[in-house]
This record gives sequence, structure tokens and C-alpha cells, in this order.
Amino acid sequence: MYHLVWKGKNVSSGRPREFNVDKALDRALKVFWRRGYEGTSLPALTKAMRISRPSLYAAFGNKESLFRKAIDRYVEGPAACIRDALGEPTARSVAERLFRASVDLLTDSRNPHGCFLVQGALACGNSADCMRQEMARRRDEFVVALRERFERAVAEGDLPSDVDPGDLARFVATVLHGMSVQASSGASRRELERVAQIALRAWPT
Repeated sequence: MYHLVWKGKNVSSGRPREFNVDKALDRALKVFWRRGYEGTSLPALTKAMRISRPSLYAAFGNKESLFRKAIDRYVEGPAACIRDALGEPTARSVAERLFRASVDLLTDSRNPHGCFLVQGALACGNSADCMRQEMARRRDEFVVALRERFERAVAEGDLPSDVDPGDLARFVATVLHGMSVQASSGASRRELERVAQIALRAWPT
């Protein structure tokens, strides 16, 4: 949890300086989401966050640290609906809610196109391999959580006993990631909804 207001000292004037940390982090997230880790410069960040470079370092650490905080912000904020879908009572309703929430997120005009965890990884080169690995780790955590949810569904008889929960989890995740790439290329809400409908036709019964 981040403090609402960060206070520092203006080196040139000695006056205290304040800014809303949550709002600054939200602005940083949008920049990273739109440009990727490597495509985002410190001047672009400080301009969007409306803070000085010393303030950025003092409140968030370096660019890598800020990016990690932006990932946390994304998972806890815009993408929280994806995580919440795991609480649905049946495996199919989990998938339906995931697809529906993903379409909502991907077509929200307030957000950059695509999924941050997918787009940010595609935009990372070799020099930012640690960031690509971090985003891959976050995506893998989601697949594991989805697999565990489907394992429960098999145990409860909600899914057929011959269904492989890991395969089904990867199938759902692959559809979600593909929808993100399509959204970043301009796919409409209706087009993404059609993708989800076709994916659900393959749902095991």
C-alpha cells in the first residue's frame, strides 16, 4: 500500500514539496502501458507524473523499481476483475467472466490498447530481459491460479474427469493473450466478443 501524499524537500528553495503518490503511479502506469518499459524515458515519466526526477527517485526508486510498482498497480487495479473471476461458482462461469472482463478492460477508452502484462513484455528487448521475465512470472502465476481452480472443478465433478486442468488453463490464457494482441491492433469490442464466443464453444462438457 502506498502513502497518499509524499513529502520531500525542494533542494533549491528549501520548501516542502508534496504530491499524490497514487495519482503519480497511475500516470506512470499509463505511460509504461502505452510505450513499454524500454520505450519509456525518464523525462516522459516525470512529465506525465508531474514530478521532478529527484522526487521520482526518492518516492519510487529507479525506473525498474517504478515499473515493478506499476505492475502491482495494474494487477490490483485495472486487472483486478480478471483475478476476481476465479471466484465464480463453476469453471465455465469462470471462463465466461474472464472473457467478459477482458473485453471490458481491453476496450475501455480510458486505458491504452491491450493488456499491460502482455504488451509490456512484447515491447521489452534484451536489455530489459529482467522486466520481461517479471511480467512472464506474473502471467504464469495467473495460469497456475486458473489451473488450481480447474483442478477443484474436476474434483467437484463440475468438469469431466478426463479434462487436464493445466491444458484448459493454458487454453484460456492463450485466448486472453491473443485478444490483448488483437485489441492493440484495433480490434473492436464486437470482434473480441466473437472470439470469446468461439472459444466457449470448445468448452468441455
